[in-house]
Order: sequence, then C-alpha cells, then structure tokens
Amino acid sequence: MSRYQEAGVDVNAGYELVSRIKRAVATTNRPGVVGGLGSFGGLFDLGMLHVKHPILVSGTDGVGTKLLIAQRMNKHDTVGIDVVAMCVNDVLAQGAEPLFFLDYIATGHNDPGKMADIVSGVATGCRQAGAALIGGETAEMPDMYAKEEYDLAGTVTGVVDKSAMLTADLPAAGDILLGLPSTGLHSNGFSLVRQILFKDHAIKLTDRPAELMGQTVGAAILAPTKIYVQAVLPLVRQGLVHGISHITGGGLIENVPRMFGDGLQAVIDQQSWPQLPIFNYLRRLGNLPLADCWATFNMGLGLVIAVAPTKLAAAQTALKKQDQEFYQIGALQERPTGAAKIEIK
Repeated sequence: MSRYQEAGVDVNAGYELVSRIKRAVATTNRPGVVGGLGSFGGLFDLGMLHVKHPILVSGTDGVGTKLLIAQRMNKHDTVGIDVVAMCVNDVLAQGAEPLFFLDYIATGHNDPGKMADIVSGVATGCRQAGAALIGGETAEMPDMYAKEEYDLAGTVTGVVDKSAMLTADLPAAGDILLGLPSTGLHSNGFSLVRQILFKDHAIKLTDRPAELMGQTVGAAILAPTKIYVQAVLPLVRQGLVHGISHITGGGLIENVPRMFGDGLQAVIDQQSWPQLPIFNYLRRLGNLPLADCWATFNMGLGLVIAVAPTKLAAAQTALKKQDQEFYQIGALQERPTGAAKIEIK
C-alpha cells in the first residue's frame, strides 16, 4: 500500500471508476463532441452547429441536501439526473440548447460502484437533455467528508442564436402563462423537508402515509427532477415562446417574475393545476403556512412559459406532440402601482 493510500486516497479506485463509466458516458455523444474521456479538457466543436450568431449560455448547480436522502436510502442512480436537470432547465430558460455537461463529485471514499451509479444517472440526464457528458472530476477527500458522504455538482454550456435568445424584454401584457407539471419536490427545499421529517417528527423513509397513496416517503421525495428540454426547445425554435421560468429555490414567488420586466405582473390561479400529494403531506406534517409553501416549493409546477395569445394554440399543439402535460395557469398584465410582480389567487 502506498503512503497516499494510507492517507485515505486510492488512485486505483479512480482508474476503476473511469473504466466503469466509459460506456455510460459514450451514450451521451452528440454532434460537436471531439475526442472522449482521458484528455485534460473536454472538447466541443461549435462549427458543427451552423448557428449564425452563437451566444453561449452556461449554468452551474448542485443537488443540495437531497443527497442526504439518497445516502440514507443507499440509492445513488437518480441524483445524477437531478444535477443535470437543475443546470439544463436553467439554460433552457434563456432559449438555449444544452450542448455539453461537466460533473464534479467530492467524496470521503471513492467507492467505484457507488460513483458509477451517480455518473450513470448523470449520463441518463444528459441523454434526456440532448447534452454530451464530456468530462468531470471525482475528488476523494477523506478529511473533508465522512466515508459514506459525497457532494455532487455540475456545469452545462448551451447555445442560442442571438436572434432567438429569451430576455425579460419579450413578455408582454396579455401573454398566457402555461405551467408544466413537476415530478415532485425536484431539488429544492430539502433543508426544510428534512427538518419536518426527521427533527420535528420521526418519519421513516419506508413509511407509506395515506396522503401519498401507497408511495413511500423516500420514493416521493427522491423522485428525480424533470428535464424539460426536449419538450420545450421545439417551441423556442418555432418562436412560440416569449419567456421561460424554471421553478427552483424560492418557488413561483421568486422565479416567475425573473422572466419579465418590472412593468408587468403575473396573475396566477392556484386552482388551475392539481396539487401533488407530497406538498399536501409536508404542509400538514410541518403545519406550514401556505405562504411558506409558495416561497419554498415548486407546488407542482417545474416550468412556466409565457406565450402570446395568438400563438397559444400552436404552443399547445407543440407540447401535445411531445406528450408534455401543461395547464393554463394565468396571464401577464400591466403591473398596478405598488403591486408585487406576482399575484397568486
């Protein structure tokens, strides 16, 4: 055993991990990828895209304390989808097509099987988004993390033609707001979730409360984040969308106003889409004020798009063609003096 191994870092485990993940990474290849794993940097050829005036759009994010749930459940093959989703849905909000992704895993002990499960999930997310996984890093840091702990983050780079870029200047009064359903909590609000489940109560992840209709608590809260790229990018390319909001931390209250200017207000009917059981369960269990729920959780909507009334029918048809559910949840109007940028009625 080398002194480095005695210090807690096994480079051979790193070599084994690279060998395990090569096949999964290869499944994410797309036009523009140059070379493969093993170089010092990931390469991508923008010249293959034939974009007139390319604007690169990058986003970086992590999974947060949802990882603690995955570690409790010893289930590591879906959090990779989460980290990709958090990044690609963000660049989609600018109208960008995700091109390539880089992941970063930090852990107390490099277990090649566990790390390969994580990267397999990343590859799944990349395939769903049409992005190539062209590089990453697994850092073994035994004095920074406990043996079973890890953190996961990623970065995506996308591209949009300047003429098609979505900015806050595009949405207008009268635009219709369509909400696309979430799969659950996605990857936000987990510090509050864990407090409710494990500190305020002694909930087991294997419990099956009546509100969850047969689903375990663990399965409900670990459900991977929805990736909306394949469903929504066609609408962007057809010029059917004025704005996109990815509903992440801060919920609808924080995120919907980010896609339009200060002169507008979003008016949303909270009865226009079905409430997912997990939110009702957490609200009851945590005795949460409704205002806290709106400001913390996505409340069943993962993406909101603004569409001109004249293009509504075409947008609805395009979403149906992609088998993407949606709800007409409200509209934009001129913002009354002194009013908030969003009103949920």
